[in-house]
Amino acid sequence: MQFFTSFGIISLTILSELPSALGAPTTTCKTPKPRSTPKHIPKASATRTKHTSSSTSAKVTITSATSNALISPIACPAPTVSLGGGGPFATTQGRMFNIQSQTQFFAGTNTWWLSQLQSNADVDTVFSQLALTQLKVTRVWGFSETNDASTHQNPNYFQVLNSTGQYFNCDPENGIGRLDYVVSAAEANGVKLVMPLLNNYGDLGGIPAYTAAFGCSSTSFYTDTQCQSAYQNYVNFIVNRYKVSPAIFSWELANEPRCSTCPTSVITNWASSISAYIKSLDPNHMVALGDEGWFSTAGIGDGSYAYSGYEGVDFVQNLAISTLDYGTFHCYPDQWGYNNTWPNEWIVQHNAVGKTAGKPVVFEEYGSTNTANHQLLMTPWQQTVLEDTNIAYDSFWQFGTQPLSINPFDNYAIYYDTTAGSDYQVLGYQHAAAMLAKSSVADQ
Repeated sequence: MQFFTSFGIISLTILSELPSALGAPTTTCKTPKPRSTPKHIPKASATRTKHTSSSTSAKVTITSATSNALISPIACPAPTVSLGGGGPFATTQGRMFNIQSQTQFFAGTNTWWLSQLQSNADVDTVFSQLALTQLKVTRVWGFSETNDASTHQNPNYFQVLNSTGQYFNCDPENGIGRLDYVVSAAEANGVKLVMPLLNNYGDLGGIPAYTAAFGCSSTSFYTDTQCQSAYQNYVNFIVNRYKVSPAIFSWELANEPRCSTCPTSVITNWASSISAYIKSLDPNHMVALGDEGWFSTAGIGDGSYAYSGYEGVDFVQNLAISTLDYGTFHCYPDQWGYNNTWPNEWIVQHNAVGKTAGKPVVFEEYGSTNTANHQLLMTPWQQTVLEDTNIAYDSFWQFGTQPLSINPFDNYAIYYDTTAGSDYQVLGYQHAAAMLAKSSVADQ
């Protein structure tokens, strides 16, 4: 059943059926071509299951061009799984994190696809393997949107965006119920979740879904009233739904936000506003930007792509935002045009900025598509984190395991394997144990 209620800028009403207006809108916006090829998640494959649009959805119609924050959550039925267990909330402790009542360094990973799995057993298997590896945190996409529920390619989707409005998919089988189970399973296994609330790219919808529905662009999204109203509606929905769960390590504003060729102040102002909004909804969980760590500050780097400010992001400025608890940075040298030793320099530079700011810094994504040399290339990066910095934790991209109900893996995947000397045994098990055993590095 569809619900319709009013909270200032939105209306929520009981509908007898999902309207035929859920078809794709005719208005689209082109995005500027980035200087480098961004890392995208694989498009839907033949292994992904199609679903019809008969699921229960809540309709949200934007009725005003104001960006006033909501004060109440969108009404989807309460989760049917248990939420609220799994230990205390994670917090910052100087330049480290207190997790499970212990201040420590640790390792994590990325499993963006967990909320897209069709099987609870698959979810349980993944969390069991993460726990056995002693990976304390994994990063899971907390978004999945489409412009047309009848033709969506995502196995599961959480909202529909088009010119008729904004609709939340409350279905337990292919809607928000899938994310509910992920959060509950994380609690049960003692693994915490970093949850981005938006994608810069079109995989699982992302900013392109907002631009197609409401007429903003990839750059004006951050200041466009209607797109920001819809985004804040979704933030409100997700944050209020899971704010009781200690399994949430942090909320992230977006996965790799970029505003190519924009002044860096655009994303800095947006990050300041949205992080403050999230804190007003949920003061117990940490908030991060989820960016790649681009620099635009004089005196750092050689002025090449990663230091040019081209993507509209300045790591130094953003780390200074009081309502962002820690900084993130990513590294894909083979995509960004750098050699495979440069990441060591990139790691040390971000650690130095974290030291100056007195905040934790996380090496949140890193990897290589060179499947024959994962250990050769990535072990030195992990050693730099371990031996030369006080980076709070690092998370390789990405954890893989088989078989699953979908095939979401790319050439970056490090597949679960307990065999001595395997990529996973070295980059997963060994590194996780070493990070847990680590003490703070003096003057780092």
